[in-house]
Amino acid sequence: MSKIALLNTRLANQIAAGEVVERPASVVKELLENALDAGASRVEIEVETGGTRLIRVRDNGAGMDAEDLPLSLARHATSKIRSLEDLEQVASLGFRGEALASISSVSRLGITSNADAEGASGLRAECEGNGMEVSVKPAPHPQGTSVEVRDLFFNTPARRKFLRTEKTEFSHLEEVVKRQALSRYDVAFHLRHNGRAVHQLAACDSDTARERRVAAVCGPAFINESLYIETDIGELKLWGWVGLPTFSRSQADLQHFFVNGRVIRDRLVSHAVRQAYRDVLYHGRHPAFVLYLELDPALVDVNVHPTKHEVRFRDGRKVHDFIFRSLHRALADVRPADQLPPTGELAQLSAQPALEQEPTQDSLAWGRPAAAPAGGFGSSVAAGAVREQVAGLRELYSRPAMEEVAEEAVPPLGYALAQLHGIYILSQNTEGLVLVDMHAAHERITYERMKSAHAGEGVRSQPLLVPQTVAVSQREADCAEAAAGLFAELGLGVQRAGEESLVLREVPVSLRDADVEQLLRDVLSDLLEYGTSDRIESHIDELLSTMACHGSVRANRRLTVPEMNALLRDMEATERSGQCNHGRPTWTQLSLEELDKLFLRGR
Repeated sequence: MSKIALLNTRLANQIAAGEVVERPASVVKELLENALDAGASRVEIEVETGGTRLIRVRDNGAGMDAEDLPLSLARHATSKIRSLEDLEQVASLGFRGEALASISSVSRLGITSNADAEGASGLRAECEGNGMEVSVKPAPHPQGTSVEVRDLFFNTPARRKFLRTEKTEFSHLEEVVKRQALSRYDVAFHLRHNGRAVHQLAACDSDTARERRVAAVCGPAFINESLYIETDIGELKLWGWVGLPTFSRSQADLQHFFVNGRVIRDRLVSHAVRQAYRDVLYHGRHPAFVLYLELDPALVDVNVHPTKHEVRFRDGRKVHDFIFRSLHRALADVRPADQLPPTGELAQLSAQPALEQEPTQDSLAWGRPAAAPAGGFGSSVAAGAVREQVAGLRELYSRPAMEEVAEEAVPPLGYALAQLHGIYILSQNTEGLVLVDMHAAHERITYERMKSAHAGEGVRSQPLLVPQTVAVSQREADCAEAAAGLFAELGLGVQRAGEESLVLREVPVSLRDADVEQLLRDVLSDLLEYGTSDRIESHIDELLSTMACHGSVRANRRLTVPEMNALLRDMEATERSGQCNHGRPTWTQLSLEELDKLFLRGR
């Protein structure tokens, strides 16, 4: 008797269901993708008991006729591809042709559909637990399709035992709906659970409406603390919202990335985003973003995973560099002025505080790696600074009423009023009060200038007294040989010495005391996985960051008002000045409205 036997259709469908249908959320994802591919402008999702008892998805798309409806439940039946050429440039969300067959093999499935926009009649197909016996009969239905999935995993009790609580399963299901809602702003989405409306998202016809949907899905805090970007190079376009570094998360739960409208999770994309945030994000925190990458469908392979969550780019390195550079530049360009409300929305202060003075040459040095002026808390320099602050405050409080003073432009971070405990600068701007951590701010300013200086001279390398032989795999050796030019740019002199060995002859001067062998292995690992590496740059930046930290103004150092104002002006002109080198915030704003609430003014 033969050891190899053909699987029966029912078992084959249930095996396929194990790949496609993990939980109720998986069913909703497949049905939503079908609805969107059918051209729906409105989708209604109704679920009971977290989706285990009932999932009903109703759309107003193209619908199906008497010929197509039974075929939709057959395995490997699809309207979305016809040839290999179609598969190589898939533009639809679903295309494998096995979702409905797989779902029907582990549930009681019913589909009611109508392809006639004029007629009120439709057809209903039912299939229960085997994916084979399909009954079709007339049923009233407007144009579009309704799919009902009841008693999920009723015939596979072992699978049902792996489901979590109703709350957990609905949480996963809701996340699927929210992601699809972010993928198609032109479609209305309505979600009900156990008869209760959870989401009612209208179709978006303007930029403001899109932002409202993002706020509804991701929370208003995200849209208020994010930056909108839009950039394109050649056939690549990236747009969406990236959270400011200060709006970070303890886990990666607010990260949405779409490729040609498809929700994806991709290691290459995740690495590019992490790399862009590396210099501004606090250790252990995760960035938040809603980003959309658009490119020619022929340049991305979506047929690499049964659930279609992953993709493969034809030129992964190009896509990685494009995402990284776009986000890196966008985050670098954020200035304090970008983090304040538009000037027209809040009342302007009428004049600069009398404390404003023309910065002296000494005060300008606070924006450079120059040594701080001598003098501690008890010195005559510090005492003079205190006397200057007190005199300035007296002048501020004795100035004429605001309406009598000519209006002048006030910088985003305003003008210094005083210093608090030798740590914080208190400043007044058009919105209210600004608090600045002077050490953190000066650390970032110093760090950015040191990076610019280093970039200007490039990576200088020095030869090792004794060349170091490194044992590697043949694949790693091939990679190193092919990327010899890149290694030279990074300051690493690497030569192939054999099938599975490399010789390291030169290293960057600033990293001469580092574990260069491990550094080489890390760079090779990155090149093999992502096609690029920032290991060298990262190590050098860490070194410069440490130097900047030690070279910056320390806590309890008393600053004069001109020195404080000079630091504020440098912050406004410096990239990434909203965070120190370790990702901590350098300043915060308290608006007049917030201050009024603290003191119960207006009540």
